[in-house]
Amino acid sequence: MTTDAADLAARIGAPVELAGIAVRRAGRVRPGVPEHLITTDAEALVKRGDIDVVIEVVGGIEPSKNLILAAFKHGASVVSANKALLAKDGAELHAAAAAAGVDLYYEAAVAGAIPLIRPLRESLAGDRVNRVLGIVNGTTNFILDKMDTTGAGYSEALEEATALGYAEADPTADVEGFDAAAKAAILAGIAFHTKVTAADVYREGLTEVTAADIASAKAMGCVVKLLAICERAADGASVTARVHPAMIPLSHPLASVREAYNAVFVEAEAAGRLMFYGPGAGGAPTASAVLGDLVAVCRNKLGGATGPGDSVYTQLPAKPMDQVITRYHVSLDVDDRAGVLAQVASVFAEHGVSIDTVRQQGRDGDASLVVVTHRATDAALSATVDKLRALDSVRDVASIMRVEGE
Repeated sequence: MTTDAADLAARIGAPVELAGIAVRRAGRVRPGVPEHLITTDAEALVKRGDIDVVIEVVGGIEPSKNLILAAFKHGASVVSANKALLAKDGAELHAAAAAAGVDLYYEAAVAGAIPLIRPLRESLAGDRVNRVLGIVNGTTNFILDKMDTTGAGYSEALEEATALGYAEADPTADVEGFDAAAKAAILAGIAFHTKVTAADVYREGLTEVTAADIASAKAMGCVVKLLAICERAADGASVTARVHPAMIPLSHPLASVREAYNAVFVEAEAAGRLMFYGPGAGGAPTASAVLGDLVAVCRNKLGGATGPGDSVYTQLPAKPMDQVITRYHVSLDVDDRAGVLAQVASVFAEHGVSIDTVRQQGRDGDASLVVVTHRATDAALSATVDKLRALDSVRDVASIMRVEGE
């Protein structure tokens, strides 16, 4: 905002003045930042009344929520990168912004520097989006990529991600899928014009993904990714939002997304298939998205208007995961003897789960049986697995993973 002030002024149509910076600890050295702008009283800053735009990159629910609401009440628009807050209370924040006649922009909340929120809200506003499928967490993609390319186990890959700064000291939000679930809620709400919160998103992390799962995926010509998947039902009566590991074929564009990069695949009726790719986290990519929103909001201020707000006119319900239809990869440890495959196949048939392919390897009385199904509901697959566990010939259900992107 200071080094590129002239460029920003030219793009906006007026200069932007940095009025204050609220921080937790004022004593830190911040090169290039004027000390007189630093304050620890964030509430007083947002309530000044002479502020046009507040940028919130605090994170978390509180005090961020109250600070944003206070900014609205005092006439300021808000640019935020707070995915957790938007996924939980986005509808309330949008309503408060609309009541105050100000903007709420949050491109940086999902996929870092990748332009995604604005294309969904504006560029595709005249189209019907049916599916959003993406890799929206760089930490987990780095871990799975290392497991795939180097043969490392989960713990080894996580250790490397931590050493390189991709994973936090406490990586729970990333590896258990909470971060991706918040982003999926935001994307689903915008794409399908309905209210979706993080509580509506089915979530599985990647901590249970094993080297054997990675090897099985390779044998099928697939790779394992932690995906955020948002879909409109075929009848248009409901939506689903879910985050979980899945096998996708190497031919799918998302399969080639490496390291800590993000990519989101959007399917719309008129536009067809679109892919958005780039760095999904980090200081500079986040700053790029924040400044892009700042320019847009300032332009709106100068024009005496506001940008697109919350569009939730469809009010579609979120379908529970047990009703979601997908394909499955089921790995079983079984006795290596005649008739076992027939027993297993009959259990799948009993619950209406059609088998696509079967692969079996046996040695010294033990065997590994890998079954890939056609599309079935989560409830049907769950009932099938419960019955398989009761068979004397099935020693263990080693892993279950969904298959996407066919």
